[in-house]
Amino acid sequence: MIFLVACFASISTALASPHYTDKQLDAFEARVGRIFWVVSVNNRTPAFLSAAAPNASFEITELVGRKNKNPYYKVKFASGKEGYILPEAFQEELNLTILTVDPQADEKKKAAAAGEDEKKRLEWIQTQPWSQAVKQAAIQRRPVPGMKTGEVNKILGKPTRVTKIQAPQRFGEEHWFYPDGSVVIFQNGLLIRIEPKEKKD
Repeated sequence: MIFLVACFASISTALASPHYTDKQLDAFEARVGRIFWVVSVNNRTPAFLSAAAPNASFEITELVGRKNKNPYYKVKFASGKEGYILPEAFQEELNLTILTVDPQADEKKKAAAAGEDEKKRLEWIQTQPWSQAVKQAAIQRRPVPGMKTGEVNKILGKPTRVTKIQAPQRFGEEHWFYPDGSVVIFQNGLLIRIEPKEKKD
């Protein structure tokens, strides 16, 4: 670690301007305590003294070397490892390979919402006056014949498409299509069968 800091200090001395103003140093220091995220752009990531993994977050923990106006950032990655980066290198990569917002925030939000929906689905199944076998099938997303459309909707979720069959001999028949290719068939509002995805030869 001492060797790394010494190496970094020598690199810092060679690359950094020794004439930072107090205002510039204050701006550098304002980032201390903030969290940023690393992304890879054309297989390039920021030049930390210790390598940063893509999609890793890090916190700037300290602005080192302010007194001699030859500063560098000390950072701590989410993994617990520490790294160092020059303020000008940081500035060059900001909004390119260093982001102020988690690039996976939307996916995490969707995953959290899906987890919450699944929890509600399981809780709803447990409140139904069904046998344990039917509840277990519902948990595994296998509705049983005789279930109502509302019950199937709770078990499987909304279909991507619904078709009403108009033929006289199939009066009151609805086909619900799901993303996995299966078709759930109702007659007069009750489940009569599920046709699995057709297997291609």
